[in-house]
Amino acid sequence: MLKRYVGRTGLEVSRLGLGTMSWGTDIDEHEAAEQLTAFVAAGGTLVDTAAPYGGGASEEVLGTLLAGTVSPEDVVVATKAGSGRRDGEHFVDVSRRGLLRTLEESLQRLGIDHVDLWQVHVWSDDVPVDETLSALDAAVASGKTRYVGVSNYCGWQLALAAGHQVEAAGRERLAMDQVEYSLVERGVEREVVPAAEALDVSLLPWSPLGRGVLTGKYRAGVPADSRAASSRFEKYVGVHLNPRAAGIVEAVCRAAEGLDLTPAQVALAWVRDRPSVAAPIVGARTLAQLQELLAAESVSLPDEIVAALDDVSAPATGYPES
Repeated sequence: MLKRYVGRTGLEVSRLGLGTMSWGTDIDEHEAAEQLTAFVAAGGTLVDTAAPYGGGASEEVLGTLLAGTVSPEDVVVATKAGSGRRDGEHFVDVSRRGLLRTLEESLQRLGIDHVDLWQVHVWSDDVPVDETLSALDAAVASGKTRYVGVSNYCGWQLALAAGHQVEAAGRERLAMDQVEYSLVERGVEREVVPAAEALDVSLLPWSPLGRGVLTGKYRAGVPADSRAASSRFEKYVGVHLNPRAAGIVEAVCRAAEGLDLTPAQVALAWVRDRPSVAAPIVGARTLAQLQELLAAESVSLPDEIVAALDDVSAPATGYPES
């Protein structure tokens, strides 16, 4: 698998990342071990998790695998802090105290003394941005992480945070912003992508398959065994079950048929090669699904296909972006 640098740093990652959000909940340790082994064997390095995934279960499973299945030296471990659930309620805490405490808890679950990339999971208006960013500086200074970034920051938030970090010596440059980005969700192209390009920040797209919609599985309805059929994920997937997205899916499926690829491979190759993208983060329920996605590494979409997909999925723009 080819590698790319993240932002304006020396951190190199595979241009496809392995997502672990369902590890420890929907995916057991045995299946996770198979996926991680196959991913590393294919040349993959970037493994993404977060403190709130499964209430810490994702980090715990990954930690177990790092202790025996795969060496921590062979992967780039990325995790996130700043949001989660407490007593059944969603919370956001991006204070210096909250972030650094969560990082310590993550390291304990992962069984390692540092992570390679640590990210603030969400923005909050309740905490001064300089306090939130000071936690990133402190984490690097203490050796608990090597690089830092953010997640789900919109354009002005990314510009403010990244600009703050390059204003003075001693602050850690933001390497990336992890955002939802796919053929059915191109909103980041209005302001996040231009900000990332201007500030040398990479993007790590999450849900590059449009929450599963771009696989084509929902073309004829909602399969009984799909995520959208469960009450837990109905709203999550339903965001992209609409007439506009359906038209995009049909275009992806036609392209896939003409190229002898799967719709997922076409959709993944498209977002992987967008400006400022370092590595899309993919999650798979089975080893077979992951292997299908790993095969996209060798896919390079023809220019005319890219242009057609760009056209059918173009996001609405207006003043002042246009």
